[in-house]
Amino acid sequence: MPGWPRESTLRVWRKQGLPEGLDYFQALLAELALPPMTCEIRPLPVSFTMIPTFEEKVLEHKDGHYIVQDWMGAITEISDEYDYTYIRSAKDFVTRKWHKFPVETREDWERMKERFQVDTPGRIPQTFGNACRRPESREFILSLELGGPFWQLREWCGFENLCMLFADDPEFVQEMIDFWTEFVSQVLRRIRGHVKVDRTRISEDMAYKAHSMISPAMVRRFLMPTYRRWVAEVKEAGCMLIDVDSDGYVEELIPLWGEAGINACEPMEVAAGNDIVALRKRFGRQMAYSGGIDKRAIAAGGKVMEAEVMRVVPPLLRNGGGFIPSCDHGVPPDISWPDYIAYSKLLGQLCGWL
Repeated sequence: MPGWPRESTLRVWRKQGLPEGLDYFQALLAELALPPMTCEIRPLPVSFTMIPTFEEKVLEHKDGHYIVQDWMGAITEISDEYDYTYIRSAKDFVTRKWHKFPVETREDWERMKERFQVDTPGRIPQTFGNACRRPESREFILSLELGGPFWQLREWCGFENLCMLFADDPEFVQEMIDFWTEFVSQVLRRIRGHVKVDRTRISEDMAYKAHSMISPAMVRRFLMPTYRRWVAEVKEAGCMLIDVDSDGYVEELIPLWGEAGINACEPMEVAAGNDIVALRKRFGRQMAYSGGIDKRAIAAGGKVMEAEVMRVVPPLLRNGGGFIPSCDHGVPPDISWPDYIAYSKLLGQLCGWL
C-alpha cells in the first residue's frame, strides 16, 4: 500500500505517463511486472452520520470563493475552483475556511440529537446482508469506520469552539460525548452477530505539529472511556485490529490509545515530528503502524527517497513487522509518476513482492 493519490496528483500523473482510463494501482503493478491484485478497503455499509443531512447549498459567491452550507450544517468557504462536493469528501488537497458550526447553543444541540436516532430508516440499509459474507470468501478488507468522540464533536462545534468548551463548559462536552458513545454502541449492538469485520478504524484527527490539540489529561478524562467501551464491543464481535487515524504529532497519544486497547495507528506524518523507528523502540509491539515514509523525501526522488525508505522500512520489518510502509498521508502532486514507481519498486523489493 504505497499510498493513495488525490485528484490533482492523478491529473499530473496522466501527463507523466500514467495511461488515461487505467486505474493507477493496476498501472503501477504492470510497471513492476506484478500480477493484478487489489488493496481495496471497503467500509461496512452502516451509517453513523446524521439522518437527515442538511441541505447542501451555495449561500454566496464573490471574490473567487463560494460560501456554502455543507451537509453537516456548517457554513464553509472554498475557492470557486472547486464545488461543494470537495467539502463532502477528501477528493483533493483543498483549503477551507469555516464561518459557523451547527452546534453553538444548548438549543442547537437538542435539535442536532434528533438527527442521530438509532432506528432511523436507512441507517442499516437493506443491502447490509450482502456485506456479511464470511471473511474467507472476501477479496477485500471490510472495515468498520467510526468517528471518534473528538472528531464528532469537532464536526458539531468547530475545532476552536470545542477546545474552548473543554475548559469552559466540560459538563456540556461530557454530555455530547456520552450521547455519541451510546449512539455508536447501540448501532453496533444491532449489527453484532451478523458480520465479522477485518478492521475497525476510528477517525480522530486531534493533533498538530509537536502536540495534541487537547492535553493527554483531557484525553484520559473525556475520551478514554469511549475508546475502552468501543474496543471491548468490537473485540467481542471478533475484530482484533483497531486502528486510529490521526494526522499530526501523536507520540503523546499513543500510550493512551494503547492503554484503551487500540493497537494500530496511521498515517504517522514525519513533518509533524513522528518517527516510527523511534516509536517502535519506545512502545515495542504495543502499536502497529501504517504510513511513516516522508512524502517530501518521496518527492525529492533518487538517493533522498532511497535513504528515507531504508531509514524506516528495514528496521521495522526486522523488528517483527506490525507495519505497512506507505506515504505518510495522501500522495501529493509534487511526487511524480516515475518517482512513485521507483519508490514503490523499492518497497516491493524490501517487502518480498519483487
